Amino acid sequence: MTEAEFVRAYEIVGADFTNAGRASTSIKETLKNMGLASALIRRVAIAAYEAEMNTVMYARRATMTLHVTPADVTIDVQDEGPGIPDIQLAMQEGYSTATAAMREMGFGAGMGLPNIRRNADQFAITSEVNRGTALVMTVHVG
Repeated sequence: MTEAEFVRAYEIVGADFTNAGRASTSIKETLKNMGLASALIRRVAIAAYEAEMNTVMYARRATMTLHVTPADVTIDVQDEGPGIPDIQLAMQEGYSTATAAMREMGFGAGMGLPNIRRNADQFAITSEVNRGTALVMTVHVG
């Protein structure tokens, strides 16, 4: 970590729909307070929200860490959950494993991972079945 880096971690609890969205909202407010460009904030906020909702929907828990440097905003999500058996399939728009209950709440359109990839300049995902998923997304400041 360099002196110019800001880091804040958020704990996300699986199936806690009452608090879902709080981490991504806090990230959005933090970036606004830093004076970053609104277009950058929008991209980061969308990616963070989608990652947070995937965690709430599927994982037991996760840590979402925000890293801000003069050059980049990076969000690193490490979850403990079922993992993703086929990442390539999960990256397809419209593919979803959402339950009927999740769909009734308005989730499960199958756009989460594609929206994260679309809004990030760099995107990496790894997953291990029965262990969890790691997601790192970066948006360049300049």
